[in-house]
Amino acid sequence: MRPSPVPQDVATELDRATRRWQQLPLDRAVAACPGVHALLADLVGEPVPDLGPAVVIDQLRAIVFEIYDDPGEGRVPDLANRLTSLRLSWSQLSG
Repeated sequence: MRPSPVPQDVATELDRATRRWQQLPLDRAVAACPGVHALLADLVGEPVPDLGPAVVIDQLRAIVFEIYDDPGEGRVPDLANRLTSLRLSWSQLSG
């Protein structure tokens, strides 16, 4: 099994975001989806399908993996900090 291509700092923040997302009440997750979709669109350069709050974090995890798995893509500047900011923004949402 080969190691993950995702840098450790990004993987750590992605894991934290995933755990936090799983703890969000549904109304807060729905309210947080636009922020996740904005990051996804920025990462891929176009809007991604809105499949709802149940899978948006899986979309994020898959896209981050694909970006780092593609040798032509390279690093995403400041992605770990962007993931941290996104995760922390969920605490400020009201449902």
